Amino acid sequence: MRAIIALAALAFLAVPAGAQEAQTPPPAAPAAAPTNPPMTGPQLLISTSMGDITLQLDAVRAPRSVANILRYVKEKHYDGTVFYRVAKGFVIQMGSWEANGKGRGIHPGPVPLEANNGLSNLRGTVALGREDAPDTAKAEFYINLADNTALDHKAEDPGNSTGYAVFGQVTSGMDVVDAIGQVPTGDNGPMPGQAPVTPIVVKKVTLLK
Repeated sequence: MRAIIALAALAFLAVPAGAQEAQTPPPAAPAAAPTNPPMTGPQLLISTSMGDITLQLDAVRAPRSVANILRYVKEKHYDGTVFYRVAKGFVIQMGSWEANGKGRGIHPGPVPLEANNGLSNLRGTVALGREDAPDTAKAEFYINLADNTALDHKAEDPGNSTGYAVFGQVTSGMDVVDAIGQVPTGDNGPMPGQAPVTPIVVKKVTLLK
């Protein structure tokens, strides 16, 4: 009788075939890649000597930044300038410099920082360059070659004194952006070691809609 009870107990404790797989927790799903919300506003076409780049601007989340850029576009400030900064794997930048190294005049009165707008410096986004102080952005802007979240507004900042304001996104021509990001660089520009050896001319910036 005892032998029967013991066998019954062993049968009860035995793990049925396949039960081990059922008890193993499934592998964690990979974290979703960070994204920005859809952007609403006008579009810009940047025609360069290496191809065209189209930007979708966000006039809802970055209204002052977008209005500032559009003012420079309408005044043809960018036409005939160059991408004067190529930081490989980081950003490409344009704004107020010509191929001869001469800078163009810019409007007085900088733009209030709008970095605390819910947009992140992800690959392909466009943001205003600025000096060390927050409200110093003018005509310069950059395109992110990678996810540069270190440039975002800091969570501990309740206002707008940290980060760089994203105001748009590349919607076509990212291949052109990447190609620009790989050109040889030298010292013929405002940032030593980061000026394209062969100037990348911004032929024209056009407001599409």
